[in-house]
Amino acid sequence: MTSKDKFIVAAVQATPVFLDLEATLEKACHLIALAGQNGARLVVFPEAFLPTYPEWVWVVPGGQSGLLDDLYADLVQNAVTVPSSATEALCRAAEQTGTYVVMGMNERDPGANHTSLYNTLLYIDATGQVMGKHRKLVPTAGERTVWARGDGSTLDVYETELGRLSGLICWENYMPLARQALYSQGTQIYVAPTWDRGDTWLATLRHIAKEGGVYVIGVCMALHLRDIPDRFEFRQLYQPETEWINTGESCIIDPTGKVIAGPVSAKEDILYAEVDPRRLLSAKRMLDVAGHYARADVFTLTVNHQEQTTLTAAGDRAASAATGGNASTTQEA
Repeated sequence: MTSKDKFIVAAVQATPVFLDLEATLEKACHLIALAGQNGARLVVFPEAFLPTYPEWVWVVPGGQSGLLDDLYADLVQNAVTVPSSATEALCRAAEQTGTYVVMGMNERDPGANHTSLYNTLLYIDATGQVMGKHRKLVPTAGERTVWARGDGSTLDVYETELGRLSGLICWENYMPLARQALYSQGTQIYVAPTWDRGDTWLATLRHIAKEGGVYVIGVCMALHLRDIPDRFEFRQLYQPETEWINTGESCIIDPTGKVIAGPVSAKEDILYAEVDPRRLLSAKRMLDVAGHYARADVFTLTVNHQEQTTLTAAGDRAASAATGGNASTTQEA
């Protein structure tokens, strides 16, 4: 269902309380309330906002295993399990303000070991219910030392009263087939939480808006060197003149590729922009890459939506118990 009325969306360019889940969660809930009070119907946060983007993967040499091990342990301890008390707090904030929320987070693997992490977007509706999540398909370069790869089971589009909502994380947005998978599911409001910035990144987001005929909400955290507490040893690895590690440059773009809010740089801020649902319709008149411009007779796309797991039960444990252990309980990993 697509809203017939115009509505406001918000891109939250904020700074996490570095590697402190509880404090960052409290800040996030405050910002959701603030954006809601200012009329936002959808509030989008940066990539890995809870409890922070692991910036150290770009500055700590791979041979410093002790330092990297300690940072990873801190990240795991402050990561978010879905569901948990942390997600319940976000859901309450969404319900209390009547806003949809998309939150970037480090997600702890809920499987057997609870120690692998994913770069995840959590989608929450305006009634405080979790709609689903998306895990980044390919962590980039040094990110692979902290994040596992997601799979196609989370490459979804969510039907909301505002329109069809989805998104990709950072350099996933450079993956043409991932974008097409969302276009083909009818996405209309496209979120792009990121750690990237600059002219090339802005051009990419403008291209996606035009290509998909979608509103794009690009949001990045602003991180200053002083936001990393002195107790973290890797802080000393930055050049003495370093101030802003990431200036943010969040923005909101309409379906023609026009920037309608931002970019905002080197400060914390909340960007607001109006979404006009009629623009989503008119944008498809000449270019609909999932419709009349798709050429299904020439090109097809297959997406594997099967969730990947490391453990498959080949036997029936219940049957085994009922027969005194005679049923097969062989397991394949």
